[in-house]
Amino acid sequence: MRSFLVLLCLATPAAAQETVDADAFDAHVTGRTITFRTETNPAYGVEAYLPNRRVMWSTFDGTCMYGVWYEEDGDICFQYDDNPEPQCWAITLEDYGIRGVFTNVPFGTIIFETDDDAPLICNDLSS
Repeated sequence: MRSFLVLLCLATPAAAQETVDADAFDAHVTGRTITFRTETNPAYGVEAYLPNRRVMWSTFDGTCMYGVWYEEDGDICFQYDDNPEPQCWAITLEDYGIRGVFTNVPFGTIIFETDDDAPLICNDLSS
């Protein structure tokens, strides 16, 4: 019986982290500039989280854009001034920080917060 219980525990997937709501996300990000990576790209982008749920996103080529974020259907969504299509992410807070799964498409990009303090470098703002 004991070996059956061990096998049952090993076969059961670990409980998935709960996604964060707007309040928890706001508490984690506001006033910070966070660098993100993916599994294959160590320099995915940098985002500054401004007051009133405003953001400034930058890729590492010097292109920056302003936007806003909000909660919708359990996701944290971003809408940038130059793109009317919301970019939505299922956000969890892990030991290292944010883990986000892009939910607009099946099997979307997964981003991870890094401990890199890369600055936002903006050559030309979208607004």
